[in-house]
Amino acid sequence: MIAAPRVVVSAPSSGHGKTAIAVGLLAALAARGLDAAGFKVGPDHTDAAYLGLAAGRPGRNLDPRLVGSQRIAPLFAHGSADAEIAVVEGTMGLFDSLAGRPEVDSTAAIATTLRAPVVLVVDVGSMGQSVAALAHGFRAYDEMLWLGGVILNRVASDRHEQLLRDALDDIGVPVFGALRRRDLPAVLPSRQHGVVPVMQRGVEAYRGVRRLGEAIAGAVDLERLLALARSAPRVPVTAWSAAEALAELGPVGEAPATGTVVALAGGPALSYSYAETAELLAAAGAEVIPFDPLRDETLPAEAGALVIGGALPETYAEELSANRRLCIAVAELARTGRPVIAEGAGLLWLAREFDGRPMCGVLDATGTSLDRTVVGYREATAQADTPVARLGARVVGYKQHRGVLTPRAGQTPAWSWGGGPPEGFVWRRVHASQLTLHWASSPVIASRLVAASASAGTPAPAGTPAPANPAPANPASANPAPVSPAVPATPAAAVPSAVASAGPVGPVPPSGPTAPTAPVSPALAGAPGPVAPSAPVPPSAPAAPPAPVPPSAPAAPPAPVSSSVPVSPSAPISSSVPISPSAPVSPSGQVGPAAPVSPPAPAGRPVSNSGHPPNGGHPPNGGHPPNGGAASSGAAGRSGSAGAPRPVTGPAGAGPTPQSRPRPAGAVESPAAMAAPRPRPVPAEEQPVPVDEQRVPGGSADRPGPSRAGDGSGTAPGAARTSTESAADAAGPGGTTGTERSAGAVPSSPAGGPVG
Repeated sequence: MIAAPRVVVSAPSSGHGKTAIAVGLLAALAARGLDAAGFKVGPDHTDAAYLGLAAGRPGRNLDPRLVGSQRIAPLFAHGSADAEIAVVEGTMGLFDSLAGRPEVDSTAAIATTLRAPVVLVVDVGSMGQSVAALAHGFRAYDEMLWLGGVILNRVASDRHEQLLRDALDDIGVPVFGALRRRDLPAVLPSRQHGVVPVMQRGVEAYRGVRRLGEAIAGAVDLERLLALARSAPRVPVTAWSAAEALAELGPVGEAPATGTVVALAGGPALSYSYAETAELLAAAGAEVIPFDPLRDETLPAEAGALVIGGALPETYAEELSANRRLCIAVAELARTGRPVIAEGAGLLWLAREFDGRPMCGVLDATGTSLDRTVVGYREATAQADTPVARLGARVVGYKQHRGVLTPRAGQTPAWSWGGGPPEGFVWRRVHASQLTLHWASSPVIASRLVAASASAGTPAPAGTPAPANPAPANPASANPAPVSPAVPATPAAAVPSAVASAGPVGPVPPSGPTAPTAPVSPALAGAPGPVAPSAPVPPSAPAAPPAPVPPSAPAAPPAPVSSSVPVSPSAPISSSVPISPSAPVSPSGQVGPAAPVSPPAPAGRPVSNSGHPPNGGHPPNGGHPPNGGAASSGAAGRSGSAGAPRPVTGPAGAGPTPQSRPRPAGAVESPAAMAAPRPRPVPAEEQPVPVDEQRVPGGSADRPGPSRAGDGSGTAPGAARTSTESAADAAGPGGTTGTERSAGAVPSSPAGGPVG
């Protein structure tokens, strides 16, 4: 049952000041001692966080596109339980819809569903009697809409206010308040900080909310507004419940273990996920323990799973990178087979580096920032069985990001949509994507995550180093890195059988018994991260089989091998470490006795005989060790020569030629090269679409800082795709993301996220 007094705050369009007024209303009502609740229409986490800060309880989102229109009333009833007043902030204009379905997705449709009166905020800075025509048009456009009155913003003077009130009185539209041009200062923290000021209880955030409350209390008739909210009728509906939502699914997987701990990125009173995420995890039997990735240096003790929500701001990449101890802990959790779900900027945090800054290194991908924000809804299809969804499951999510990864997807991607290239990474039990989901629409995610955590066993204590080459905990989702077809496999007779079973061996002398097995190199044994076994590949050229050597007889000279794979006499050979193709080969195909020896390739990073790794310079995500911070701690994990050119084999009869191509991804680097930023040219398909409408800093009472325009949009399911998307689709699975916006869509905000 919806019984709470309620009112919806909307506007003719973005930029009229509805966010500041909605936050101020909640702050003013809470200051009177009322138990208030705040809601935001749409997917925006930031506005919901400030509404929650003003109300004193977590702000919630009402998004018909993400959760389905049938869940809007139950979710509102759940979030407004025991509240004495509820304020719902709209998105964009009152009748606007990103998906072109205003009868379902617009603020007006939600107000009709909740049977709540609407207070229209109108910026009258350049308006006179026309305000009456505007208000009359909004009231008459939808006969189901209940327009309760207006609040005038940016009134120039007393005379101007009286003129506006007279015009609205003529058509019977009440005026609940009038604010002067400087009554709503830009006091909230810059939007680029996202929810962090609220999560970390920043003084600036508290001060801004208090000042907005004082401004509204002095300019708005709160008693009259409360009377309007209390006139909203009761709505017979069953409130949403996390326990009931999970009960409808039945058992999922094995019964969760007692005390299953899920680490949730966020703070004590707010997380980077929607508020229902923690409730669903708790109802599924997990103990949810929050942690702050910007401050905490360790994960919660005995954490068996990790969830990073989509509200984590990309602008804090430097702080995330500097927290090396936490990066190592996250990498350990991932490579030991524990479930990890990362959304939005969480995907960038799991990458090897972002804008030149080292990150967790769980995924073998690098991120760079665009000049504009990619925003929009996506109807996605799961590409693998993961803790998030079964293979082929369809979900609706939301994208809002500036950073893009290269490659866009791993060997096993997370999602695909619209016929374009896949997106995201699935490795073991890691599911990372920039698509943000609302778990209330898919409560099975919580059950699957807890079940996967229970099946993974008891986690190692925080700080325990992971084995150098752990076996995949989930072979179905592990992604071993294949050897490049250009590197033929050494014939089995050319290498003693000890190579396949005992790891690295010493060099084979020309005569005499086979040398004893050499101990494993400490550098190799201590290399963190999973080392994927290299798959055997047929040789590119036939090799003469050598004569078998009896165990007691002296070993015969090495048999001729393929001219493209010289055997390095001093490099340790392992079944998971490809042979480095750096020694020159004579025209006859025999290995020269004085062939130069190249350093062994790092574990898990196969290099082809052309000097380049497979897959266009980026091996699949399963082939890169989640080096537990080694990629980000300077020279640690990357010792050796400082990137000297490698000799490559030229045509038959030619000697080694200097390496003129880019160094392979597996080559060692100097600390200076690692510290230097690595610019990435942005392909044509990633070039952002210019923003049609911008708001300069200080030009609006909604929010200071970067300019914003609209609430952002994206390709709606079934909508026409732009040429940039077609180009990205043509690039195939190895392609990179584009701006992914539909033609004619509402312009997006450079700062990201809906306005208002």
